Amino acid sequence: MNAELLYTGSVKKVWTVPGRPDLVRFEFTDRISVFDKWIPNEVPRKGEVLCGVASFWFQRLVSLGVRSHFVEQTGPREMLVKRIEVEHDYAKITRDRRRVLVPLEFIQRHYVAGSLYDRMKAGTLPGVRHDLWAYGQKLVEPWFEMSTKVERTDRLLALDEALAISKLDGSELGWIEDACKRIDLLIDAQVEPRGLLHVDGKKEFGRDEDGALMVVDVFGTPDEDRWWDAAAYARGEIVQFSKEFVRQHYRDTGYKDALYAARAEGRAEPDIPPMPAALVERTADLYVSLYERITGEKL
Repeated sequence: MNAELLYTGSVKKVWTVPGRPDLVRFEFTDRISVFDKWIPNEVPRKGEVLCGVASFWFQRLVSLGVRSHFVEQTGPREMLVKRIEVEHDYAKITRDRRRVLVPLEFIQRHYVAGSLYDRMKAGTLPGVRHDLWAYGQKLVEPWFEMSTKVERTDRLLALDEALAISKLDGSELGWIEDACKRIDLLIDAQVEPRGLLHVDGKKEFGRDEDGALMVVDVFGTPDEDRWWDAAAYARGEIVQFSKEFVRQHYRDTGYKDALYAARAEGRAEPDIPPMPAALVERTADLYVSLYERITGEKL
C-alpha cells in the first residue's frame, strides 16, 4: 500500500502512513512563504533545519509534562505525528470532538517587534501608551494573543470570538497560555547560553484521542518564531536570525504595503516577486546557523 498525499502547504507535505490510520508523515520542503504568499524560490537545506529543530523541541516537551502529537523523526526532512483533522467549519467543532485542530494560533511576544510594533506605532492598541514603546524594547510581561488558523489569511481575535470558534473554555485557554509561557522559558534556557534572544513565536494545539490538549504542527523554528543575536542587541543593533530576515526584504521593497492595501480594498493580490539570488544564499546560511545555535550540533 502506497502513502497518499493528504495536503501540500507552503512549507510541508502531509502523507498517510500505510497501516497506521492514526498517524501522518510530515515532509518538510525547502519552500518559503511570507505574508501568506508562497515565494517562487527554494532555500537549500531549509527543510532539514525545520524538521531537525522541531524534533529537538518536541523531545524536550516531555520534561514539562506537555503533550504533543510528535512520535519520532524518521529522516532528515521527515517525522511521524499523531493524525488530527483540520476542520474549516467552526460549527462542526465541538467540545467533545476528538483528534481535531484547535483553529487558533497562539502568539506570545517578549519584545516589541513585527505586527505588535506596527500596531503600537499606528496607535491601534486601546489602553497602550504608544509613545512609551520603541522597536526592540523588551516587554515586562509576555504579550499573549490569538489569531485565526483555518481562514484564508490570519486575523487577530478578541477573547470572546476566540473562545466561540474554538469551543475552548476559560480554564483550557488558561492552560494553553501557561503552557506557552513554560515552553518559552524552556527555549530561553536552551538558547540564551548560545547567544540568541527568543523574540516571539506562535504555537498550535489540538485534541488527542482522549480529548486532551496537545501541541501540534511545529514551534521554535526559524519560520514560526523570531530570533535576534544577543551580542548585537546588547550593542543596540537588531540582527535577525529567522524568516523575519526575508519578511524585511519584502517590506523594504514596498511589496508588503502593496499586498495589504490590495487585501484591504478587496482587489486582486499582486504576485510576490522571487527572492534575489544573494538573498536566497544568505537565508540558507542563516537557517543552518540558527539550527546549530539552537541545538548545539552541526547540520
